[in-house]
Amino acid sequence: MKFKYIFSSALIFAAMTTGCIDKFSDINTDPSVVDKADVRFLFTKALADFEPSKYQQWYYNNNRYTMPWSQALVAQDGNLPEMNEVAEWEGQTSQLYNVMSSTEEIIYLVSKVYDAETASKYQHIQALCAPLKVYMGMFATDMYGSTPYTEAFKARYTYPPLLKPKYDTMEELFNTWLGELDNSLNTLQTVDAKSQIQLNNQDFIYKGNITKWAKMINSLKLKIAVRMLHVDKPRALKIAEEVMANQAGVMTTHEDDFIYNKGSEDYHFWDDIRFGAGSKNLIDFLVENKDPRVRFFFQKNDFNSKVVQAFFDVNKKLPSYIDEKVEFEVVDGKKVFKGWKAPGEPWVRYHGAPVSVEARFDQAIKDNYFTPDSFKITIGGVTKQYMPMALYNQEMIQGGETYVFPDAPNVPATEDNLKCAWFGLFMSSAEVNLYLAELKLLGANLPGTAQEYFTAGIKESVTVMDKMAASNKVPYYSSVYDDNEATIKLKSGEIDNLLDNEAYQLTGSAADQLEKVYIQQYVHLLSSPTDMFATVRRSGIPMRNSKYLAWEEFRGSDYLLPRRFPVNRPDLSDIMADISSAAYEAQGYTMGDKEAATLNTERVWFDFGAPNFGEGPNF
Repeated sequence: MKFKYIFSSALIFAAMTTGCIDKFSDINTDPSVVDKADVRFLFTKALADFEPSKYQQWYYNNNRYTMPWSQALVAQDGNLPEMNEVAEWEGQTSQLYNVMSSTEEIIYLVSKVYDAETASKYQHIQALCAPLKVYMGMFATDMYGSTPYTEAFKARYTYPPLLKPKYDTMEELFNTWLGELDNSLNTLQTVDAKSQIQLNNQDFIYKGNITKWAKMINSLKLKIAVRMLHVDKPRALKIAEEVMANQAGVMTTHEDDFIYNKGSEDYHFWDDIRFGAGSKNLIDFLVENKDPRVRFFFQKNDFNSKVVQAFFDVNKKLPSYIDEKVEFEVVDGKKVFKGWKAPGEPWVRYHGAPVSVEARFDQAIKDNYFTPDSFKITIGGVTKQYMPMALYNQEMIQGGETYVFPDAPNVPATEDNLKCAWFGLFMSSAEVNLYLAELKLLGANLPGTAQEYFTAGIKESVTVMDKMAASNKVPYYSSVYDDNEATIKLKSGEIDNLLDNEAYQLTGSAADQLEKVYIQQYVHLLSSPTDMFATVRRSGIPMRNSKYLAWEEFRGSDYLLPRRFPVNRPDLSDIMADISSAAYEAQGYTMGDKEAATLNTERVWFDFGAPNFGEGPNF
């Protein structure tokens, strides 16, 4: 009886004091403690974590694998026979989950925590979570396939905590993403912006401009559509038609582009990367057509007129492809640099290397491209080595790089050590227009012609890449070091002249036209290697025996390349081991297998039915 009395008294006391306790809790909260995050700041955090191009991604995945496999880059020492073997590589799902850490909190706060009146003011911000997740989702899965998504990051919001999320298949993911983008668009189009909390500068991409966000979201559906062409072509074409019918519109000019800059002191990353040189076929294609983008994607080689003269002074042989571009005269028995032959500066400074894995074992080729001593001279007791090929332009990737202007060995170094903020390009009107050209050629009922989309894609690509080079303060952009060289910035009339070239016009057979579109996608996406590799797999471009941009055999047609990255066998201590293993097996993957033959045939879902490397389009 005594216990019952005490218990009853306690209940009465609790009932009487609950309100007091709640009020005391509110009053006695430390004002410095934030118990509910500001949704605007969470969105900024999601943007700050939106990073599909961090250091490890460039060091391993891009520079070592996808770009050489795509025949865009060649190792500075020449490609090795084992270049098709995957050693170390960087996973790509962590970048997605870094973004979801903030977006899922936003969604939870707005949909579950805030009262109805407060939540109604954050509908636009909640809607803007979708494009960040979808873009990063494609990045995460392009090289791996299935991944946890719909049940990911639910542990903190569920009871009991959902600690073992299911893997969504790539087909399921595409459906989910299309639905999320549609819902996002609907919210932006039906909820009055005046009723919404504004992001303004908390959104460092579009400054809260909902019209531009809507265009980007609608355009992002095309990125999904082109990946579906080999597995569900009718639906892919229908998606394109729906996109063009949507009142949101699409990204049409570089003013709509998703240009990424966190702030004045964000240099992207500091660690150096030994970037490869452009492939000979790619550089030759760009230079022969006088495509200005070669000057933005690639760095001038070291052989300016000062270095050429230094080689003359010590009677050192120049690489043949440089020597044939030099005008000289003989004065007192010595060669004196006189000028550059056609096409002149800056074009004569861009040379690529052969991609064949056997090239470095041919002594003549090796000495011309890959033997360091061939490019090394000594003057005044000072020895210096020079790079004859055009390397991938590191200053387009890093804002804190120091560039040393090439000169004779005994001349004190002049440096460009300007530290500038990094600007990256992740989604663009050029990409969108080139997808529309592809989809139009493949049968989509779109309002414009394939030629119109194609021309717009090229114009916008050149324009925005020039803009990126200017923003990143790339050496030689608007000033020169050597009196005999030219700046690299876009010149008046260059785009019009470029469009006069056959490879830049949709003429010829249907197959020719499609190849031309894919070549332009390939070139434009040189700054987004994961997307570029997706295009290479989808299209079979570069193509063997092409009269525009030909695929060069690495070592014969039996030399296989991976089409995805390996998946490791999960550790038995991992609580997700069974789920992960089942997901890999369902995709037909051999866990732990890094062999090129395995990674070539065991493909991600959207890659089924796509042409083999070098075969060209197979629609």
